[in-house]
Amino acid sequence: MPGIEPNFPEDEPDASEAPTKSRRRWVVLTLIFSITVINFIDRQTLSVLAPVLRASYHLSNEAYGRIVAALQFGMMSSEFPMGWLMDRIGARLGLTAAVLWWSAATGSQVFTRTGLQLGATRLWMGTGEAGNYSGGMKAVSRFFSRDQRTLAIGIFNSGSMIGATVAPPLIVFLMQRYGFRAAFVVPALLGAIWVPLWWFVYPGRKVPTSLEESTQIPVSALLKQSSAWAVMMCRFLIGPVMQFYWYWIPSYLYSVRHMSLTQIGVLGWIPFFLGNSGGVFGGWAAGWLQRRNIKIYNVRQITMYGSSLLCVTSLIVPYLHNAVPALLMIGIAVMADNFLSANMFGAITDLFPDQAVGRATGLTGVSGGLSGLLFPLLTGVLVDHVSYKPVFIMVAFMPLLGTLALFILGKKYRTGELDSPATNG
Repeated sequence: MPGIEPNFPEDEPDASEAPTKSRRRWVVLTLIFSITVINFIDRQTLSVLAPVLRASYHLSNEAYGRIVAALQFGMMSSEFPMGWLMDRIGARLGLTAAVLWWSAATGSQVFTRTGLQLGATRLWMGTGEAGNYSGGMKAVSRFFSRDQRTLAIGIFNSGSMIGATVAPPLIVFLMQRYGFRAAFVVPALLGAIWVPLWWFVYPGRKVPTSLEESTQIPVSALLKQSSAWAVMMCRFLIGPVMQFYWYWIPSYLYSVRHMSLTQIGVLGWIPFFLGNSGGVFGGWAAGWLQRRNIKIYNVRQITMYGSSLLCVTSLIVPYLHNAVPALLMIGIAVMADNFLSANMFGAITDLFPDQAVGRATGLTGVSGGLSGLLFPLLTGVLVDHVSYKPVFIMVAFMPLLGTLALFILGKKYRTGELDSPATNG
């Protein structure tokens, strides 16, 4: 890409790092995976506690939707700054700052007494949590070769499913044993414990003293590329689907399926347990196809169209009378969406050079944040005035529309440019 300078020093491999890089990369990936788990336990706290919080704070579905949207607005407004930060100072310092920032916000939720206060702290939390994916993508692009990146992305992205799986029983246990405010304390403490481990494990480099020393590419230059709009539109349509499952399924099980909080704690993890395999398998499948010399364009088409079609299973959910089959269908849809997400993030590493991955991820986060801001508001209105059925219909087809947008707008996939080993985006 014209005008892009050499990689920022932190993200350049050097001779001294080469012998240990293969071992260290898995430790780094384990830490990225673990902070993603913590992040999504943190996010799920709101949805699992939703019945209690609504009663305590006197919240309607629309008011609850606004609190969910507050987190999304915080993430949307901070996605590109966080991506720029990761490209500017690297993932070591960037993720450290992001995790400390959102952990402080998480802990502050203990002191909220109104829906407005809770929404404000969730907005603050979102401004930090936006750094999770741009930092993780930055680290993966540094430590993993192109044919391994989708697998690495799938592994760390599966932390979202593990977090969502662990969250219901953990949060219900904390609430019943210590009160619902304890559920805000635990993820904040876990984030604080994670930071020194990351700082010790992730190798550092010198921080530039001026903008001229760092990798810079204007936002305007990124936005002139069809690749940017392709991945932004893809995430705009795919992102809210998983957010719906994270934030609304516990409320759906409680209000529509008439499950108690204890039952939700016992069974609510099932869809996310099934979903966890999707991200890892999605990354493995992409790497397996690439190692058989299948063109990257065909790899993404096979993996993304196949999984987006499987997401349509969510159409069945409202028409099932028993809660267990409904949970299984939700689990299949979550698994397919996570498979798709691994390849969506992998597409960013296809279409952009390593030194622009943080900002490209940030741009997709802005578009995903915008839809994540609007979709909970729409969901709240539909649930209050219609039912969950139209929402399940929407999330059934949005992944397929997002996949279509990626391949229609992503011209580099069709030119064959990405299939040359020399291509850097």
